Amino acid sequence: MADDQRHGRIFGVLFIITFLTSIPAYLIFESVFDDPAGFIGGDGGMGWLYFAILLEFFLVLSNVGTGVVLYPIARRQNEALAIGYVAARIIESVFIAVGIVFVLGLVTMRLEGLGTADMATLLYELKDWTFLLGPGLIVPFGNGLILGYLMYRSGLVPRRMAWLGLIGGPIVFFSNLGVMFDWWDRSTVMILVLPEAIWELFIGFYCAIFGFRRDSPIVRPNWRGDAVA
Repeated sequence: MADDQRHGRIFGVLFIITFLTSIPAYLIFESVFDDPAGFIGGDGGMGWLYFAILLEFFLVLSNVGTGVVLYPIARRQNEALAIGYVAARIIESVFIAVGIVFVLGLVTMRLEGLGTADMATLLYELKDWTFLLGPGLIVPFGNGLILGYLMYRSGLVPRRMAWLGLIGGPIVFFSNLGVMFDWWDRSTVMILVLPEAIWELFIGFYCAIFGFRRDSPIVRPNWRGDAVA
């Protein structure tokens, strides 16, 4: 049980790190690349941009880490879903990593004096697509539905809070699907992500502070089965 609680706290800390890395990086990118064409012709410093790239690198590591740390415990509840959660985190991280490569392409264009304004705009629009496909469409399944269902059935965290993930995940998915098909703009999505955001913040801080609930049956290493049953 002590080992499981250690896993729980590490899981929570990694979840908090995903917030501390993703949000500042997003804001920096939006600020720096407000005009991608102007960026490649500019002459200002790029310290903040390199910092944002580093943040997203640590975001990739912490994303995968949440799945890896949770897997040994979650598999006692449902091994297929535990693997599914790891896979969702990896797929999300691949999209984020590809987005980093596009940003580095913009950096190279500026440093080497290569490319055109249209090429710069294209690269950053591709970066936007990776954000939409990864955090926008994969996260609702991984952190919302899969993690929400695992936590609800296992009771590793208070079950009532898991409903935020189960409800918030589909809302975020269909909201971003609307952005993809131009049904509405991204500002609409920023409001609708609130339930999912509260769920992820809750699970991060709850697990970092308290670990997993000790009255959940699956904190017993030899447990196999449905904790609700």
